[in-house]
Amino acid sequence: KNQTRITGMDNQILALYARGMTTREITSAFKEMYDADVSPTLISKVTDAVKEQVSEWQNRPLDALYPIVYLDCIVVKVRHSGSVINKAVFLALGINTDGQKELLDMWLAENEGAKFWLNVLTELKNRGLNDILIAFVDGL
Repeated sequence: KNQTRITGMDNQILALYARGMTTREITSAFKEMYDADVSPTLISKVTDAVKEQVSEWQNRPLDALYPIVYLDCIVVKVRHSGSVINKAVFLALGINTDGQKELLDMWLAENEGAKFWLNVLTELKNRGLNDILIAFVDGL
């Protein structure tokens, strides 16, 4: 199928997808907003490309040393099954040897505690992190 890409289309697709819309709902939204036929296949290609980039980011090698690491949780509102709910997003934020903040990774989980953070630290170690001088940890 020959489809014209609208300027900013990928960002528009991602914004709608991030709000919890399905590919079919996004197709309908483009038809209503722009009178444009956008296939679910195209929408899937755009969202899959982002998923691949996120996966690469989540698996990238880390520095061996982060003098300071914050392990914390933030609560964000997300759309789920037609309603908005609160979700906990757990973050590992490192300060590298140049003094720059670096988001090491983030996780969605039901609860936190020593076992959860041990799994987080094991994952970070497996990606190359060997030493933390000071750790600020939430939920212990």
